[in-house]
Amino acid sequence: MEAKDVQSIADARELIEARGLNHVKVGMFDIDGVMRGKYMSKEKFLSSLENDFGFCDVVLGWDVRDQLYDNTQYTGWHTGYPDAAARIIPESCRELPLEHNNVLFLAEFVGEAEAICPRGVLRKVLQQAKSLGMQIETGFEYEFFVFNETPESIREKHYQGLRSLGPAEFGYSVIRNSAESQTYQNLLKLCSQMDIPIEGLHEETGPGVLEAAIAHDDALPSADKAALFKTFTKVAMQKEGKMATFMAKWSPEYPGQSGHIHLSVRDLSGASMFYDESKPDNISDTMRHFYAGQQKLMPELLAMIAPTINAYRRLIPGFWAPTEASAGIDNRTCAIRIIPGSEQAQRIEYRIGAADANPYIIQAAVIASGLWGVENRVEPEPLVKGSAYETRFPPHLQLPHTLWDAAQRLKTSQVARHYFGDAFVDHFSATREWEEREFRKHISDWELDRYFEII
Repeated sequence: MEAKDVQSIADARELIEARGLNHVKVGMFDIDGVMRGKYMSKEKFLSSLENDFGFCDVVLGWDVRDQLYDNTQYTGWHTGYPDAAARIIPESCRELPLEHNNVLFLAEFVGEAEAICPRGVLRKVLQQAKSLGMQIETGFEYEFFVFNETPESIREKHYQGLRSLGPAEFGYSVIRNSAESQTYQNLLKLCSQMDIPIEGLHEETGPGVLEAAIAHDDALPSADKAALFKTFTKVAMQKEGKMATFMAKWSPEYPGQSGHIHLSVRDLSGASMFYDESKPDNISDTMRHFYAGQQKLMPELLAMIAPTINAYRRLIPGFWAPTEASAGIDNRTCAIRIIPGSEQAQRIEYRIGAADANPYIIQAAVIASGLWGVENRVEPEPLVKGSAYETRFPPHLQLPHTLWDAAQRLKTSQVARHYFGDAFVDHFSATREWEEREFRKHISDWELDRYFEII
């Protein structure tokens, strides 16, 4: 039996026994989309398949540097950081080609912790979509920079003077992807073996920046694949003595790194709900209300879409990133790109997301805002023609300029509380406030250079 054939607890048990595995890798994704996990003994794993297992809830209570949040209610010193119940997802089983004879299973929190578990929040939104007769399909596109560096060397250099995979801009370069074919082929092979099918992989504009388009799937497995792609791209690069970063913007000299989401909606029989050949650009009423909801709620939900301090460095004019809640027909200067096509191809590209967003959380925001638009029959703003950067937008389409402001908008959003629940909104907005407060403790090189001698 292959890992991709596992669909049930019985299948998982059969695979483990047949391969004679003594330990199995189990992982889940935290609030920031970072994979946390461990090796479990065969006995513990098989028991956990049937009865769930306990996983320290600190993974929902710390940041990317393992610093403990001091402002969240669900978990903290006041709770003693107990174990929370988690379940193993049998159908998530994947080969681990970079390890000898092992497989990976994803897990997710259940019980009380499910309300703030990123995967659980996305499932909650998808259940609401299903109650409206909708099936959501998505596909993620990621840009990421690759460097001929190691975790040690980047620190020794203080992140300056890094050696990128390529020396300069050369978008869609066949020369580059041929000269570096081993790296490209290794990543493509790994993704194929791990059931993360890649539709396209190419050189983007910037020294050493690549873009990968992951094949579309139902929304929940699509988010799994996106989160796994980011994790194991980093693993694959480090195995080669290289490093990949999915920071939203690592250098002021180059465009930021996007994490675009392509989205379509079908009814429960599989027919497109976005396509209506009798309407201009084949845009059905459902599609119109859906993207209108996304547009109207983008400023309100931006903390889920741009969840880091660094994400706001990317949202500036002229660098291929949107700066307002704009929408247009096949317009890449807009936050929402409406892509007309056949019944199979009609879709939305949600372009404001950066590569640093948690795939589960951003997708929950993208889908919920569309559902709100459909449920309330929201009408869109006028579509942008030409450059969105040169268009004046009304105040309600302006985006928050900082993570702190975005967190305040999310915290007071009744729509967010309706779709995601109070527990998630309170917890996530608090974690973003923490991130901003941690940033404010930092003294930048810019400040030292500007003030140290002169002021």
